[in-house]
Amino acid sequence: MAIVGSGPSGFYSAEALLKHEINIKVDMFDKLPVPFGLVRYGVAPDHQKIKNVTKVFEKTASNPKFSFFGNVTVGKNISVFELNKFYDAVIFAYGAESDRQLGINGEDLVGSYTATEFVAWYNGHPDFQDHHFDFSHEIAVIVGNGNVAMDVARILCKTPEELKGTDINQNALDVLAESKIKEVHVYGRRGPVQASFTAPEIKEMGELTDCYPVIDPKDLELNESSLKELEDPANAGRKKNYEIMQHFLSITPNGRKRKFVLHFGRSPVEIIGKGRVQKARFEINKMTGDPNKQKVRGTGKFEEIDCGIFFRSVGYVGLPIKGLPFSAQAGVVPNQSGRVMDSEQIFTGWYVAGWIKRGATGIIGTNKPDAEDTVKSLFEDLEHLNPCEVPSSEELLKFLKDREVRVVTFDDWKKIDAAEIERGAKLGKPREKFSRVTGMLSTI
Repeated sequence: MAIVGSGPSGFYSAEALLKHEINIKVDMFDKLPVPFGLVRYGVAPDHQKIKNVTKVFEKTASNPKFSFFGNVTVGKNISVFELNKFYDAVIFAYGAESDRQLGINGEDLVGSYTATEFVAWYNGHPDFQDHHFDFSHEIAVIVGNGNVAMDVARILCKTPEELKGTDINQNALDVLAESKIKEVHVYGRRGPVQASFTAPEIKEMGELTDCYPVIDPKDLELNESSLKELEDPANAGRKKNYEIMQHFLSITPNGRKRKFVLHFGRSPVEIIGKGRVQKARFEINKMTGDPNKQKVRGTGKFEEIDCGIFFRSVGYVGLPIKGLPFSAQAGVVPNQSGRVMDSEQIFTGWYVAGWIKRGATGIIGTNKPDAEDTVKSLFEDLEHLNPCEVPSSEELLKFLKDREVRVVTFDDWKKIDAAEIERGAKLGKPREKFSRVTGMLSTI
């Protein structure tokens, strides 16, 4: 079996495959020389505990029937059809690495960024190290109400002292240390009850060293349907969020210089500026409909805010791999219980797991049952799979070597890992990642 992608869904798929009694060999591919995908490059540097899940993945990687082939780009170094030559089945678990657009004027102005690129930049992802972020302005605007929006806000609001003991990329820390940002405004198009961040993330925003939370009491006023949503036991998390935001009303600046400001019921309609971001324009919304089914309606009333930097954080979308069916509209590979399909057929032996299967929803742990569901489909199909022509990882490695691809193994990764931890120790950090592929490869 081959797995394309070494993030949580990839490793949970491997774990589910290797649990079975039948004799299975699993080869995992990643375009980077390093494993763990979104755990390494998506989880915020100041949330180290969440990254402990890699210990579970390392256990899977230690199985003698598992191999990691890093620094191999499927669709470029080897096609999806060429994989069929070496594998009886392929699980595509390569995530959602692009971002949704707002589709408004001014989105491409200088100073308008995506949360995706900012997160990848401060986490040391090699593809984003040439990005430049201009923090010379006092007001930042973030559109989005999920945990990624909270991560972006928190990193912008924290002091260098709060970040220096994390595994944030050193270059990013140096740039952020010079930031002139004094206010970070986060906008959600729905109400406070419908916000999709989780309680620990919003609670943290009230506990920062040099930043205090601000919310307009009017933004916490609820219609009847939202009040009923709060009473629903299924919405306990939302209720907790709402209680935390109510508590924000009583928090005073207490000498803290930065402000974190929450806004609800606002949809961005335009980013305004001559050559670069100068203002953001929002339509004021109202919520209508039954509890848990409310829709957002624009009121025809607008407001503007001056800002010098703008981030959109409205969701991740997947990207296509050449030869693999893809729905550009949904940003996923079309599938039925993980079986890859298009409008005409199911592709025997091709499967998907994780965000590229279902869209960018849930937390890391959500990928475990999702991967198990895909592997269940795969095992149901076992007798119908077309046996591969060359069932040999050694032959595959020869094939890649002939194409001058430098394959990185899991043992190679351990050397990179040790070097990063050593680099971090010198800076008082858990690790200092290599932010260039050449740096990673130089250690092995």
